[in-house]
Amino acid sequence: MTLALVGAGLRGQAYARHAVSTGAARVVAVAEPDPGRRAAAAAEFGVEPGLVFDSWTGLAGHPRAADAAIVATQDRMHRDPAVRLADLGYHLLIEKPLAPTDEDATAIVAAATRNDVIAAVCHVLRYTPYTRLLKSLLTEGRIGKLISVQHLEPVGWWHFAHSFVRGHWRNTEESGPLLLTKCCHDIDWLMYLFEQLPERVSSFGSLSHFRASERPAGAADRCLDCPVEPTCPYSAKRRYAQALADPDEHFWPLGAVTPTPTAEAVEAALRDGPYGRCVYACDNDVVDHQVVNMAFPDGATCSFTVSAFTPTEHRRTRLQGTHGYLDGDGRTVRHLDFVTGREEVLDSAAEGGPSAADGHGGGDEGLVDAFLQAVATGDASGLLSGPAESLATHRVVWAAEQARRTDQVVIPVIGVR
Repeated sequence: MTLALVGAGLRGQAYARHAVSTGAARVVAVAEPDPGRRAAAAAEFGVEPGLVFDSWTGLAGHPRAADAAIVATQDRMHRDPAVRLADLGYHLLIEKPLAPTDEDATAIVAAATRNDVIAAVCHVLRYTPYTRLLKSLLTEGRIGKLISVQHLEPVGWWHFAHSFVRGHWRNTEESGPLLLTKCCHDIDWLMYLFEQLPERVSSFGSLSHFRASERPAGAADRCLDCPVEPTCPYSAKRRYAQALADPDEHFWPLGAVTPTPTAEAVEAALRDGPYGRCVYACDNDVVDHQVVNMAFPDGATCSFTVSAFTPTEHRRTRLQGTHGYLDGDGRTVRHLDFVTGREEVLDSAAEGGPSAADGHGGGDEGLVDAFLQAVATGDASGLLSGPAESLATHRVVWAAEQARRTDQVVIPVIGVR
């Protein structure tokens, strides 16, 4: 199978590399505006010069070059390449979020439908061994009827500073609200567990800490010049020195800062680039904590919390049913049976499949494998995150963000507008 990589950033590279590593696919075309990333991707995958483009429009202007395309451009650049490539007959693997607006997301779904192409959105949490375990326990009725869920997305203090204060997803106008760019994963995953959409949504949250009013006295605009830096928990100098010393972190997070993992390159990037800025002197406006409350048609409820002020670790979920209770940490699940009082801890590593140590707990690999299998066989039944399902769960996100902004309870849009 052949693939075109549209957007050779960190996410696009991760999906393409796994596809190639399995032996199931070859990357034969690359479209990427950054010359360094474009050249590196072309060299890594052995792409012929005539199929290396500096934008998706170059690829779209060429006769169809591959069976499928990975669309991993920045969030606000998904619609045009996805629609045009679907019109050309490419099957599509689209990084989440599908698009930042209902209008754009609907256009992508319509294009995939009218062209009868296989499309999947990278809601990778659906594809982890942990999710398979949790879903099987619910399906088997191990806790009876699901009544209420508490779910935490612990972004982590340094991860939030990296991606949502200094990084690409810091500003709503340039990317989108935190609930969409980071947490559409979580809302989508929760809908997958509940197997229904909420009928009412409320939400609260704000940018409480990463703003000028919280800036310590004497702090400089950049960490390299700052007398406060040694005692600041958000020190870029400290964090990226740690990443430089750990080869496992050279791809991410260090790869977003500089493609060259040397002390000189890191210092230059922090001196002049966005990742060296003081977290209290950036142009960020996305919330640093948010709560979403959902009420479902059958009376079930769910509360979801996302916070910057945590360790960087797996999501935590508590599921409360009429006959039992589940408490999960992204790998293991503790089950309490109300009838017998018996407790057991189940480890999703026993489920097999991609390792929980892989991307997103094995979800990246599980998603890519499912997509390649669907395209190879023409059977999309193994895909858990088609565009129509993703559009529906995106609409829950947009409803929650509207609720936060307006301080009202909002009814999500259901179905096609």
